[in-house]
Amino acid sequence: MKSEIIDKFAILITSAFGLVAALAWNEAMKGAFAKWEIQFYGPWIYAGFVTILAVVLTLWVGRLAEKTKQIDIEKEVRKRLRKK
Repeated sequence: MKSEIIDKFAILITSAFGLVAALAWNEAMKGAFAKWEIQFYGPWIYAGFVTILAVVLTLWVGRLAEKTKQIDIEKEVRKRLRKK
């Protein structure tokens, strides 16, 4: 049960950060075609930061989900071995 909740959480977090990264890149692209001013760099820096953050957190949540699955599998194996 716990691993299912973490799986769903991982999917939601991944989707949320993907959306934020997409919106950040959208703003960066808008800025690229606007006037060349100092404000041009803001959206690009933000988009890069959000993308890196999204990748790092997605990897972290994915690893957490895998560890939780492994723990659940080990618990199930122990439970079945005790029954024998």
